[in-house]
Amino acid sequence: MNPVCFHIGSHPIYWYGVLMALAFLAGISHWQWLGRRTGRDVSLAGDLAFWLMIGGIIGARIAYVLSNFDYFRAAPGEIIRIDQGGLIYYGGFIGGAIMFFIVARWRRINPLDLADFTITALPLGHAFGRVGCFLNGCCGGALAPHPSGLTCGLAHYPVQLYEAFFNLGLYVFLTWFYLNRRNARNGTVLALYLLTYPIIRFLLEFIRGDDRMRLGALDVAQGISLILMTTGLILWWFVRHHPTPPLKTKSAPPP
Repeated sequence: MNPVCFHIGSHPIYWYGVLMALAFLAGISHWQWLGRRTGRDVSLAGDLAFWLMIGGIIGARIAYVLSNFDYFRAAPGEIIRIDQGGLIYYGGFIGGAIMFFIVARWRRINPLDLADFTITALPLGHAFGRVGCFLNGCCGGALAPHPSGLTCGLAHYPVQLYEAFFNLGLYVFLTWFYLNRRNARNGTVLALYLLTYPIIRFLLEFIRGDDRMRLGALDVAQGISLILMTTGLILWWFVRHHPTPPLKTKSAPPP
C-alpha cells in the first residue's frame, strides 16, 4: 500500500493527511446539517470543528510521542510531522474533551446538552481516520492464521477497516437516536457512545499487531476503554436518575 496520495512538486501529500482533512470536513458538514434540523446557531459547527481539531490533534500527537519517546528524543524534528501519521485516538479524545468544555463554557451551553450534539459526529470522523491509518500502513493487525493453522501469505487482520465499519454503524445509530429520542435527558447520547465504542476497541486490541504499551495483561488502550465504559455506566445511571430537564430540541427556523 502506497501511503502517498499525490505530490505537489517534490513534496509528497500522504493519504493519512488527506483522510484526516476529510474527517474534519465530514464533522463540520454533519454538525451543520444536524444544527439546522435542531435549530442551533449556524456558527456552532465551525467553532466546534476548529477548537476540537486543535485539542484533538495536540492530544493525539502528545500521546503518540509519549508512546514512542525514545524515537522522538533522538529525532525531535519529527514530532510535528503528523502528515505521516502518528496520532493516538484516545489522546485525541482527551485533548478534544478539554477543548470541548472550553467551548461549552464560552458558548454558555449545558455541557451534557452540547456533548450529545457533538458526539454524534465523532464516529464519522473516526471512520475516515481509520481508513487513513489503513492506507498509511499504521495501526495494523496481527498475522491472520490460515484455516490450516499456517499464516496466509503474511496477511494481517485489517483492524483499521474493522474499526472504520463499526464507527460508520455507530454514527448512523447515534444520529438516529439523537433525532428520534423522546424525553431523553442531557447526556444520554454521550453515555451510549461510551458504552459502545470502547467495547469494540477493547476487543480489537487483541488482534492488533503493532507494539503497544502494556498495563499487565492489558495494553493502555484497553485500560482506557475500561475506564470509559465505567464512565459510561455511571453517566447512564446519572442521567436516568438525576432530576435534570429533558433534552430540548427546537424546530429549525423558517428560511
